[in-house]
Amino acid sequence: MPAFAQNPSTPPPDAGDCKAQEAALERDMELARSRGQMLRRRELADTLSALQQRCKTPVPVVSREARIERLENEVRTLRAELERAEEQLRSAKSEPH
Repeated sequence: MPAFAQNPSTPPPDAGDCKAQEAALERDMELARSRGQMLRRRELADTLSALQQRCKTPVPVVSREARIERLENEVRTLRAELERAEEQLRSAKSEPH
């Protein structure tokens, strides 16, 4: 059996443990977002998605408006991060050797 295959006799993860891990990942995602660490936030989001799949936690139903607002916020955050990176690049290029 491949190493990544789950043993069918393995019980599903404890629901309380899943919720605790999910809450910790969500806190870490918010912290990463607040620090402008969008790559880290996306990695944590992927981890959260895998955890939810493994725990069979239903993904909350999000309204279209809420999804649009979340995406708009993410775009604004990514643009701000890009502007900071471009400013750092300009600064690095203007420094004498």
